[in-house]
Amino acid sequence: MPSAEIGSETTMGEILSAYPAARLGLFRRYHIGGCTSCGYQLIDTLEQVRRQYNINDPVETIATVIRESSAAEAKLQILPATWIANPKQGRFLDARTPEEFQKGRIPGAELLTVERIFEILDSWPKDTPIILYSNHGRRSLERASYLTAYGFTNAKNLAGGLEAWSGEWEVSCPRTP
Repeated sequence: MPSAEIGSETTMGEILSAYPAARLGLFRRYHIGGCTSCGYQLIDTLEQVRRQYNINDPVETIATVIRESSAAEAKLQILPATWIANPKQGRFLDARTPEEFQKGRIPGAELLTVERIFEILDSWPKDTPIILYSNHGRRSLERASYLTAYGFTNAKNLAGGLEAWSGEWEVSCPRTP
């Protein structure tokens, strides 16, 4: 577990280098860093981000969120073997591009489009089991965190993505970065 000092003058680049899961933790707690309109620069200090996005928590509280972000990220993960051994009723969503989806996908998966995200936010029950995946699990982890930040209690990321999946694919699909 990283133990880097976090203060008001620590840059976001330094924070993300020491605590890679901080991006997800900050988005989940403060809804910052998830898109260009709520993004920050790596050279921004924590105090600059705090002021820019009107975060009322003191720097030490934000630092605690950052330090605890790895544990929060771990709660979003599900191992492929766990899912294969005990598949739950729910939705399997592919967080890759339409082109990647067309080349191959896990059987039963649906493409996560912008329209589907709005449908999920507007009409799916908040406790719907949702498993998201991408090639390596980073994009899908961001989507699982996003859904969790909006109240979904059972959104999970397939840890390691397709690279870790040992099940069958629909269509021949080369594993790409």
